[in-house]
Amino acid sequence: MSNTVELTKENFDQTVQDNDFILIDFWASWCGPCRQFAPVYEKAAEENPDLVFGKVDTEAQPELAAAFGIQSIPTLMIVRDRVAVFAQPGALPQAALDDVIGQARGLDMDEVRKAVSEQQAKAEQNGE
Repeated sequence: MSNTVELTKENFDQTVQDNDFILIDFWASWCGPCRQFAPVYEKAAEENPDLVFGKVDTEAQPELAAAFGIQSIPTLMIVRDRVAVFAQPGALPQAALDDVIGQARGLDMDEVRKAVSEQQAKAEQNGE
């Protein structure tokens, strides 16, 4: 049984709103690296039952892929407290995925939010 949630444009916002920590795998069935990454992702989902593991089929959900600027797949994204804290294309090996999850767990989200708001303020000052 899979521990992953299929994310669609209908349930994406609610899933991100309802969960403090979500991993998102952007993938497609025709993508070889995506198929190689799938069992690694499933294993991580089994080993981290306290986290939400979502999958976005970029073929079925092109709007979501476009909204996040996904240009190559697989792309892994991690969202904590509604802030994207990690996004990287490419199939990660198990050890690298475990490391990324550990790093994301260790983030001080107050510091992350502070850095994000400082960047936004700087962009506004520069007229961006």
